[in-house]
Amino acid sequence: MKTALIREPRRLEFVDAPLPSLDDLPGEPILVKLHAGVLCASDFPRFTGGAFNVTFPRPMGDSLHELIGEVVESRSRRFRAGDLALAIPPDQRGLSEYVLADASMAVPLPAAFEPREQLILGQPLGTILWAARKLPNLLHHDVVVIGQGPIGLLWNHLVANMGARRVIGLDKLDYRLEAGRRMKATHTVNVERDDPRPVVLELTEGRGADVVIEAVGHQVETLHLAADICRQGGTVLIFGVPDEEHYPLPIWETLRKNLRWIGSVHPEVQRDLPLALDMIVERRIDVSRMITHRFSFADAPRAFEMAIERIGEPIKVLLATEAHWG
Repeated sequence: MKTALIREPRRLEFVDAPLPSLDDLPGEPILVKLHAGVLCASDFPRFTGGAFNVTFPRPMGDSLHELIGEVVESRSRRFRAGDLALAIPPDQRGLSEYVLADASMAVPLPAAFEPREQLILGQPLGTILWAARKLPNLLHHDVVVIGQGPIGLLWNHLVANMGARRVIGLDKLDYRLEAGRRMKATHTVNVERDDPRPVVLELTEGRGADVVIEAVGHQVETLHLAADICRQGGTVLIFGVPDEEHYPLPIWETLRKNLRWIGSVHPEVQRDLPLALDMIVERRIDVSRMITHRFSFADAPRAFEMAIERIGEPIKVLLATEAHWG
């Protein structure tokens, strides 16, 4: 089979590798023939380097974890050969023609839904649902979502559905802010042009946001901004992936305002992913315009560069097996 190998920063190629064996993974393994996946910002440091846990060459199969495919072998009673599944591979090593995953980290796909590629977004939406269960009741609350990339857009839609009075999206890029308004942001601010602090205070009658969701990651400035614009006794959710093991946080602002900080990563797979898929299938969360660019797996290096450098205004970049492996 073909599998990805990132030999050094920004150098990804496909190499031949043995077909994985169910014996290679304990528990209830399934072997999935990959159909499609979408790139996530947490995949990017594994391609470019620079994060605290990244060394090169990367393990084979790095990096893809939002994916769907067909089960071809199974040791789980929940899956049989021929089933379609959304599966999360160990340590994001899913950029391979065949992927091993434990059945506990996979859920079946509804067979009749089209376009099927939209169901891949059940994985990131599931991580958001897990985090949302940690938040206070949002009815009548003002919520700021820092970052209007794919995760921020899903947050906009979800917190609006949960009854937020205002959903204020912050970003540096106008095309993302436009997408944010389509995904139910009531207000948007370009932070390159306008200081969001007075804008948030004006929109919230001087109180500040009840909840601030940091959906950028990879640096610390947005965490300090979150503390600045959060109201007394408010909540800050850290959702963006860090690039360093330790960050300096605004501890005095936290104490002075009695802020509540919440961290969240990964979903509770068997609870959150089925609900996420239901929301997509029933159009309760509209993801129809989120996949903006499509590539074959052979073009994965170009797909990574486009997504990272934001060439052509991407939101989600898809890799699919519709084209033959090169």
